[in-house]
Amino acid sequence: MTESQLLTYEAAPQATAKPVRQDAPALIELPRPDLLSGISLLAALSFRCSTREFAPTPLTMQIIGALLWAADGVNRPISGGRTAPSPHGCQEIDIYVALPYGVYRYEPSTHSLRLKHAVDARGVTGYQDFVGAAPLDLIYVVRTSKLLTLPPAQRDTFSAVTAGAISQNVSLYCASAGLASVVRGWINHRLLAEALSLNEDEVPILAQTVGMPVVGT
Repeated sequence: MTESQLLTYEAAPQATAKPVRQDAPALIELPRPDLLSGISLLAALSFRCSTREFAPTPLTMQIIGALLWAADGVNRPISGGRTAPSPHGCQEIDIYVALPYGVYRYEPSTHSLRLKHAVDARGVTGYQDFVGAAPLDLIYVVRTSKLLTLPPAQRDTFSAVTAGAISQNVSLYCASAGLASVVRGWINHRLLAEALSLNEDEVPILAQTVGMPVVGT
């Protein structure tokens, strides 16, 4: 793949978080996923790809609920185990969801979204021109305080492994559900942390855009 094939978008000026025009609910209880829906794993792998064109169509809460459960939801209620592996079970990655009416943090234990900041931060999740127009952007945030028991040399590697596993779960769900997605590392960490109202021990390391594909692409 050539560089021109990789960079099929224009670099947009860094945006700022925008005020929202509607009240953002403080808590959104997500529908449980239908575990019998979708296609086989091998079929999903055959369809998995990165897409940088997204239709503006909003995603339903049913889709968002299934997407986030696939990403890092609780699949073993007794132990609290997640769909994505985490070295030493640190579960140090939080998923933030940037929607047109607010930024939410996914809470796997209750399968819900809790409002973090009532702004439209989609355009701040990266420099690419498509991020502010897509219906949903996910941001993977490392909570460094959960890694303090690990040797310092391992912390960055382990959090990167966890974020990679979560993003692949999202990519495979999107392939199974007919959605478009792309993982992005080109972000302004400081501006994004401010838009998400993160604490000092929280560091955004990766983003992923999700939406309906553009018809004909």
